[in-house]
Amino acid sequence: MTPCNNSFESGTKTSTSGPRAITVIGATGSIGSSALDVIDASCGQLRVGVLAANKSVKKLVELANYFKPDVVVINDIHADRTPLSDLASGIEVLYGADALDAVVRRPEIDVVLLSIVGVAGLRSAWSAIDAGKTLALANKEVLVAGGSLITEALEKRGGKLLPVDSEHSAIYQCLSSRRVAPNFPRIVSHDVKRLILTASGGPFLRLSSRDLKQVTVKDALRHPTWNMGAKITIDSATMMNKALEIIEARWLFGLDAERIQVLIHPQSIVHSMVEFVDGAVIAQMSPPDMRLPIQYALYETERRPCPTNKFNWGQSLRLDFEPPDFERFPALELGFEVAKAGGSAGVVLNASNEVAVDAFRRDRLTFDRIPALCRRILDSHNFDASPSLDKIFELDSWARKETEKWIS
Repeated sequence: MTPCNNSFESGTKTSTSGPRAITVIGATGSIGSSALDVIDASCGQLRVGVLAANKSVKKLVELANYFKPDVVVINDIHADRTPLSDLASGIEVLYGADALDAVVRRPEIDVVLLSIVGVAGLRSAWSAIDAGKTLALANKEVLVAGGSLITEALEKRGGKLLPVDSEHSAIYQCLSSRRVAPNFPRIVSHDVKRLILTASGGPFLRLSSRDLKQVTVKDALRHPTWNMGAKITIDSATMMNKALEIIEARWLFGLDAERIQVLIHPQSIVHSMVEFVDGAVIAQMSPPDMRLPIQYALYETERRPCPTNKFNWGQSLRLDFEPPDFERFPALELGFEVAKAGGSAGVVLNASNEVAVDAFRRDRLTFDRIPALCRRILDSHNFDASPSLDKIFELDSWARKETEKWIS
């Protein structure tokens, strides 16, 4: 944790209604840890209202004893509850997904940070939006799988969705630089020519297609610039992570897939760019540190001093850009196809990829077969242009079972 530094108080406004209450879903993961770092450095401007985790009860108790939330939620009802004997008194303990969905609706909660991985976050996202909360979204699968449902709910309820992914936060910051942003970052004028998502290229940027067949799990987990969880790190290596971000951007900003582009940028300093119709390009730059986009979302776009890494402008800075190789990284092509198709394509791609990545981690599938298997499952499913919430979960289950069949 980063202890509160009084220097962060200078130039900031103090809310007359007290600190902003944050629900951190996925508190024991890497994004959750960075979010808690931001809250810890806020000098009382932000406070933890709810901490939620799946089954890392011991770590959750340690965090709760430090941050003193009102509630902790353990999503896995079968998780070991022994560590709860060390939990400080006065903290309410709840269990299961239904309890979590109810907690995010509580009136005292201002912002819900959703950072759990996978389609499992869709119900909590829906509950937060339905309750009119500000949703700080670090789970790209919510929009990949349920983009049409989520954006429709936001439009009807007038909610606010703020992206936490560094690329989408960067685009939002670029768009916000020239207009008052709407309740969630749909592009409401015609002055944008394209969105440019940057990608580090992962650890295999220069590897040949033949060598990709020999990649090990250990190789795939060596990301050159970011420190992330295992699943998202492997997604970065296949560039499926960028494919999912293409789909997310299509729903988040309301642009056709044809107006979204990907550029390889190994330094991970320019997090994304917006090109306008007059030829001007606005980019958001910062050292690779997730605390900046997290803070931007938790303060609902208000700029404040942030406990992040900073540039050393006394040193030379190099920025390289190049187009991606779609032949070596076919996942990118899948991303554009699914973004264009919409409907049920997103949930099927996401589910099949999760199973395929897990199989790779267990040495049941070679690295190069991950996108190929996703393609096979995607092509074999019965497309639904407007799936309901229940249908999304049904398709998620079908795609997982079907992918497992092909692996077996």
